[in-house]
Order: sequence, then structure tokens, then C-alpha cells
Amino acid sequence: MATTILIVDDSKLARIVAGKAVAALQPDWSRVEAGNAEEALARLEQGGIDLALLDFNMPGQDGLALAGEIRARLPELPIAIITANVQDEIIARARAINASFVAKPVTEEALRGFLSGAALRLRKRG
Repeated sequence: MATTILIVDDSKLARIVAGKAVAALQPDWSRVEAGNAEEALARLEQGGIDLALLDFNMPGQDGLALAGEIRARLPELPIAIITANVQDEIIARARAINASFVAKPVTEEALRGFLSGAALRLRKRG
């Protein structure tokens, strides 16, 4: 079964950069995008999402609030918060809801640990 990652960021360029990094590390994975929390939740409702990359700074609902909402619905979904806003408080809040933290700019190296850990968890579940 194909693995699908949801990339949520209000910046189209940031989604492209993250998508390219994911594609380089996991070329067989499908990528779907959302530009905000509302679009992300609608996409999740359709099903078939295996993991998510969520930007922290977005208009409306921020990535941590979105992660909390996703966690309530899908407790096992691997989630990473991506942001250039590297503050201890944000990292601690991400960890508190069992989400990984990836600093922007998103690179293959920055994503490697999250994606390999998520792939392992998905294999164990599948």
C-alpha cells in the first residue's frame, strides 16, 4: 500500500521545497498539499493520509493547534511541526502532543530522522 504524506504550509514555495526533500528520501511516497489548517482537515477527512508535515506559522489556526486537533482524531498519525521559529517553547509544545520538530529551511537532512522513524512505525502498524 502506498504511503501518503500531507504537507501543510501557507507558502506554496515552502510546500514545494518540503515536497522535494520528501521525494528525495522517499521517492515512492505520494505527496498531497494543503495551504492552511482548514484545507488540511478537509483532506484528512477524505482518508488515506499516513503522516503529516505542518507549518507552525499559518494564518488562522497555527500548526500546533492543528496538530492537536489531528492528534485527537488520529492518535497514531506521525506528525512533524516545521518552522523557522526555533524556540524552546514551540519545541516543548510539539513534543507535548507527540509531534516531531523540524527546523526550516526543510532539507533532506532535517527530514531524514522524522521520515525514517515514521516509515518504521507505519511498517509496524501495517
